[in-house]
Amino acid sequence: MELREERVGDRQAVRDVQLRAFGDHGDVVAELVDSLRDVVGLSLVAEQEGQVVGHVMFTRSLLDAPRRLVDVLVLSPLGVLPDFHRRGVGSALVRRGLETLAERSVPLVFLEGDPGYYSRFGFAPGAELGFRKPSLRIPDGAFQAFKLPAYEPWMTGTLVYAEQFWRHDAVGLRTPDA
Repeated sequence: MELREERVGDRQAVRDVQLRAFGDHGDVVAELVDSLRDVVGLSLVAEQEGQVVGHVMFTRSLLDAPRRLVDVLVLSPLGVLPDFHRRGVGSALVRRGLETLAERSVPLVFLEGDPGYYSRFGFAPGAELGFRKPSLRIPDGAFQAFKLPAYEPWMTGTLVYAEQFWRHDAVGLRTPDA
């Protein structure tokens, strides 16, 4: 399996990965990916025998820290073709992404996701690290952060998602009957 940065020619394959990886929500995720290209910090694909089988995107957002705004990244989405689940594709993409971002002096990566999955990479609950989530609809355990070597202790505050997440209503969970 080869891990590499996404190329322009990969766009349809990436869209197909997200459509299939997210099932009933695939359309929403694929549309989100397309719009996040305007604020992408890093987009990686996993390719096996010429086929894109996985994709992860890290998008630019802001941390509203007391001292100043801090450029940070949000890991979203991570998708792997169903036939390639449980083969380490997603893990390899996340690890490579974090390594690349450390080399680029990014201080922090945030995400909304399963703590049972993302804790293996060193993600921890954001609130425990001094961060506030951008929406009350995000479950506390799902709001996670990862400190990279460029992180400094004064970097605390509220995560501010890029506008595209709000436009696609891709922040937190909606209560259908509320």
